[in-house]
Amino acid sequence: MKIKLRTMKHLPTLLFVLGMAVAPAPVRANPVSAEAVMTLQQGTHAQALPRARTEQPFRVTSLANGLEHPWGMAFLPDGSILVTERPGRLRLVTANGLDPQPIAGVPEVVARGQGGLLDVVLHPEYDENGWIYLAYSAAETPGSTAAGTRVARARLGLEGLYDLEVIFDMARKTPAGQHFGARLAFDEDGLLYIATGDRGEPDRAQDLGDHAGKVLRLTDSGGIPADNPFVNQAGALPEVYTYGNRNIQGLTRHPETGAIWSHEHGPRGGDEINILAPGVNYGWPLISHGREYTGGPVGEGRSEAPGLASPLLHWTPSIAPSGMTFYTGEAFPEWQGNLFVGALAGQHLARLQLEGDQIVAEERLLEGAVGRIRDVRQGPDGLLYLLTDAPNGSLLRLEPAS
Repeated sequence: MKIKLRTMKHLPTLLFVLGMAVAPAPVRANPVSAEAVMTLQQGTHAQALPRARTEQPFRVTSLANGLEHPWGMAFLPDGSILVTERPGRLRLVTANGLDPQPIAGVPEVVARGQGGLLDVVLHPEYDENGWIYLAYSAAETPGSTAAGTRVARARLGLEGLYDLEVIFDMARKTPAGQHFGARLAFDEDGLLYIATGDRGEPDRAQDLGDHAGKVLRLTDSGGIPADNPFVNQAGALPEVYTYGNRNIQGLTRHPETGAIWSHEHGPRGGDEINILAPGVNYGWPLISHGREYTGGPVGEGRSEAPGLASPLLHWTPSIAPSGMTFYTGEAFPEWQGNLFVGALAGQHLARLQLEGDQIVAEERLLEGAVGRIRDVRQGPDGLLYLLTDAPNGSLLRLEPAS
């Protein structure tokens, strides 16, 4: 395993402050206001979008096979790729293929149902500090059946992960095996966004004193940004950024506006794309374009209501979206500025064309060709990378074809 050794400057600083202390407000203002989001998002139905068609030919190259339910990936400066496997392994893919030995030092996970080792991202200043962030489902206490979403950071050396520290731990863990959320993203100010699912208990998403069904915003060390929307609200957790989120499986930063975009699973239909803004209630389980698994209505059976954000776009029936990235590379000029979303149930890669913040057309690539797509990311080489969700999953790369 080829890994560059970290120098002493990457060791933890003695000035690190433990706990959830309130940090100074970031320099930049939030790129999207709550008022703008409420005006912009009108619940456009994906089925009603014009169908786009790719003129640029491409091919799919397999970089690694034999991955057990791979979930997230991150690109290291030396060109290798970190890949999480849901059962609890962190793998390294190099130019020579998949390293047969998993990376040591990964924290213990609860690999049950939809839980396990989930997302992985690098700190925006990874070259300087070496921090890698992992989101995973963790037990309340060793051996406990109750679990919830946890986020830790660590550094990578020749022997594996070291300097591991937990920076977020969901309160009120339960035995349920679904809806951990667990996507991670950094904004342009270096603040960390953590998506949590409702853990199969929908009403928790509306409780500001509960971590479930939210997007949380923390500093890179786990502190509370001073301008979080509920910092001074009694009964609310200060780390909450948005609420009313069912189970977010895609989280990414817009390359021009800096806004954080998300998508989440609906029940039977009602998968959503949203633009996140501070303090906004995205409606679950009060409104939805989907229906309960019993066939009954969600909430009062409405898809919109005053004070609740309708989605920017919804898929009904569901495609079970997972993974999301904006494309900014040079390899596919036709795709620049497009938003890509993987589909699990739909087994395709959705390419969404935008005009400003509006989604105006959709194309479904690789439909039924590679299986369930769990994650999609743009690599530093300007190519698109996919993870397929299966007991024998793969890391794939989309390349231009002549």
